[in-house]
Amino acid sequence: MIKNLSHIGIAVENLENSINIFKNLLNQSDYHTEKVESQKVNLAIFKLQNFNLELLEPTLDDSPIKKFLDNKGEGIHHISFEVEDIKSELERLKNNGFKLINEQPVMGAEGKLIAFVHPKSTNGVLIELSQKEK
Repeated sequence: MIKNLSHIGIAVENLENSINIFKNLLNQSDYHTEKVESQKVNLAIFKLQNFNLELLEPTLDDSPIKKFLDNKGEGIHHISFEVEDIKSELERLKNNGFKLINEQPVMGAEGKLIAFVHPKSTNGVLIELSQKEK
């Protein structure tokens, strides 16, 4: 079951420049940076009251974020929802005809399990499911 909006992911060309933009926009200098090898990205997370804002910079040319940037440019890449049990949620979505990018969850930022639902199943919006470690 989907519990909450977890974060909005924004693809960026230059993480350092984008951090400065969002620090000024949000009037917030507190953020967390991390490299996520499984997704081939460096990221910065701004924690807001009800959800996080995640800036994503590709680390390799075969990164999904690099492909997104090449095709669409900088902007909103995905919306992430927090779930209680990611494996059962993936099974539920698959049984209801949703096309999954990840049949099984992988390790994402902040030690969370993540999986993506293909945008062809969700009106063109890439959806990420994330589960906090139990």
